[in-house]
Amino acid sequence: MKKVALITGGTRGIGLGIAKKLAEEGIDLALNGIRPESQVVEVLEELRKSGVRVEYFPGNIAEKADRDSILSGVKEKFGTLNYLINNAGVAPRVRADVLDVSEEDYDHLMDINLRGTFFLTQAIAGFLVDQKMGMPDYVFAIVTVTSVSAKLASTNRAAYCMAKAGLSMMSQVLAVKLAEFDIPVYEIQPGVIETDMTEKVKAVYHKRIENGLTLEARMGQPEDIGKAVSALLRGDLPYATGQILALDGGMMVGRL
Repeated sequence: MKKVALITGGTRGIGLGIAKKLAEEGIDLALNGIRPESQVVEVLEELRKSGVRVEYFPGNIAEKADRDSILSGVKEKFGTLNYLINNAGVAPRVRADVLDVSEEDYDHLMDINLRGTFFLTQAIAGFLVDQKMGMPDYVFAIVTVTSVSAKLASTNRAAYCMAKAGLSMMSQVLAVKLAEFDIPVYEIQPGVIETDMTEKVKAVYHKRIENGLTLEARMGQPEDIGKAVSALLRGDLPYATGQILALDGGMMVGRL
C-alpha cells in the first residue's frame, strides 16, 4: 500500500519544497491551500510527473468547516493517511511594534497559525491512532514546521513568534501523547528561507547574512526543508520522537 502525506500550505514556498521531495520518495500527496484549484493546476501536474498521485483539498484551516472538509476529502480520495505535515501559516498583515499590535491582526494570525493548526492536528491525530490500532505495523508520523521565531523574539512580529512558540509546545505535547501508539512527532524550525513570504524583505536579509546573521552565508531554500522531512519520514533519524531540527544555517549558534 502506498503511503500518503497531507501537507498544509503545500502548493507554494516551503510546503511545495516538501511536496517535491516527498514525491521523489514515491509518497502520494494530499495538498491543502487557500487558492482555488484552477490556480494551482500547473503545480499539481508538475508533481504528478514524479509518478505519484496528487490531490488538492482547498480550505482555510482557521475554519472548522474547512478542516472537516479537508479530512473527509482525504478519507474519501485516499482511504488512508500516513503523514501530516503542518506547514500552512501567514505572516503578520502589519509588522507593528509589540506595543501597537491590534486585536484584529492578532486574531487573524493566531486563528490560522496556531488555533487552526492545532485543531486540524487534533482531528488527524485521532484518525492516525484509529488506523494504527487496526494496522500496528503501518507507519505514521506528524511533522510541524515552525520557525526560529519560536525562540528568537522579533518586536515587530510578536503574534507570529508567539504562534510558533505555541506550535513548538503542541509538537512536544503530541509527542508525549502519541508515543503510546508508536506514532513519532517532530518539529522543524527553519531559519530565513527564500519564499514568497520573505520576498519583500529579501534584500534586508541578504545584507544581514553578509554581516554574519548565519554561519552558512545564504538564505535557505524550500528544498532544504523538504530533504529534512523526507529523512524523517524514511526513518533515517530513528529514536528521535519529540525532537526539534533547526535548519537555520547556524543562526542560533551562540557566539561571543
